[in-house]
Amino acid sequence: MKKIKLFLLTSVLLFHYSISKAKEKPNIVLIIADDVSFDDMGCYGNKIVKTPNIDRLAKEGVRFDNAFLVTSSSSPSRCSIVTGRYPHSTGAAELHTPLPETEIPFPLLLKQNNYYTAHAGKWHMGPSVYRAFNRYTDNNGYDNGNGGELNWVRFLKEREKNKPFFFWLASYDAHRPWGADNFMITHDPDEIEVPLYFADTPETRSDITSYYNEIARFDYYVGEVRKELERQDVFENTIMIIMADNGRPFPRSKTRVYDSGMKTPFIISWPKGIKQKGSVTNSLISSIDIAPTLLEIAGVEIINNIQGISFSSILENPSDEIRQTIYAEHNWHDYEAYERMVRTKDFLYVFNGRPNLTNGGPADSKRSPTQKSLNMVRDQGKLTAAQADVFIHPRPAEELYDLSKDSLQIINVASHPRYQKELAELRILFKNWQQKTGDTMPANLTKDWHDRETGETTDDGKMKIRGTMPGK
Repeated sequence: MKKIKLFLLTSVLLFHYSISKAKEKPNIVLIIADDVSFDDMGCYGNKIVKTPNIDRLAKEGVRFDNAFLVTSSSSPSRCSIVTGRYPHSTGAAELHTPLPETEIPFPLLLKQNNYYTAHAGKWHMGPSVYRAFNRYTDNNGYDNGNGGELNWVRFLKEREKNKPFFFWLASYDAHRPWGADNFMITHDPDEIEVPLYFADTPETRSDITSYYNEIARFDYYVGEVRKELERQDVFENTIMIIMADNGRPFPRSKTRVYDSGMKTPFIISWPKGIKQKGSVTNSLISSIDIAPTLLEIAGVEIINNIQGISFSSILENPSDEIRQTIYAEHNWHDYEAYERMVRTKDFLYVFNGRPNLTNGGPADSKRSPTQKSLNMVRDQGKLTAAQADVFIHPRPAEELYDLSKDSLQIINVASHPRYQKELAELRILFKNWQQKTGDTMPANLTKDWHDRETGETTDDGKMKIRGTMPGK
């Protein structure tokens, strides 16, 4: 009898010890929106879109004003986030290319170090990443206009309670086709501020309104996740990250290497770990920096093939600088493409390996009311220089933008004598990065799968014919 009591007492003590140890390491919830640009949230200055839950997290945590993706294309972006590597280094540089099993997802390292890991929502990385999660699902309810968020709270409720946890929560909001116009939070087309590179028509305003409705739905479910974390009394020691995988699904945004495509909203909340509440940092960070940061904070060794840099020091000191340069790329996404971007705080450089081709955005954007409005203005011969960008071909082989004077990247100054020094410096940085990371430009890149005017599927698209992806 004494042995039984001793066994029970020991078991209880071990159970409480395991819970205590779990509470020492932070929990992590990474929430990724689909197709949302950085300036389409209230905390980034957008006065129309309704994002109260995300705005609240920004006021309590850290808002990153210079966070960039390594590609503005969903599945390659997610594969880069999960590995901490550039798209051409992952073997999944093109849209809808599964991540090879040779690549190591950072949640797997967390899982191997006693974290409970789970995924709910949009996937888009291929089956090899399933091994990184104790629980995952492909049944996310995208049909009927849902945003794929319905499993988020349920999975949190059903998690293992004696371990720290990592959740990868991904939405289909705000991806076309729209499905939130009848959601509880909507917007008024008359209040919309139309970007100068769109045509201000009723159709465009309605299109942006539906987009904002999806962002509002995403924000609602972010709020529901927070409520559940608070209900479980784990919110204080949970790192919540809010971001997007690429820019808005509109012309001159998604798939583009300008800020409208590559710059992501990035908010971190961690009540126990962030001392300067409501701080804003201008430090440059890349989406490949997420993996090493979270591994470091979790006390897990950062493996050698990760190409990102930990930004954990910024959470302590928002003025800390971890990098001076951002690199990004655009590869095949419905259309043949090879673009590379080098960005500092002062300049943005673009190399275009296919200057004979337009870059009007992906096929779903091509079929949008916003694009059709631009087509109408084009046919009337009334395009402004900013609106004409999506139609231009041949495009310049090189572009350079002075960000201090041109934050929207409208005026290419690459040929201006005043900027030749900066052009040469950024060109060298680009070539060094290519060599260091093994970037290549194959002659037989994947061709167009859709018509560049209409967005309709071509014969190559019907047969899903692929060429050679960049990268060694």
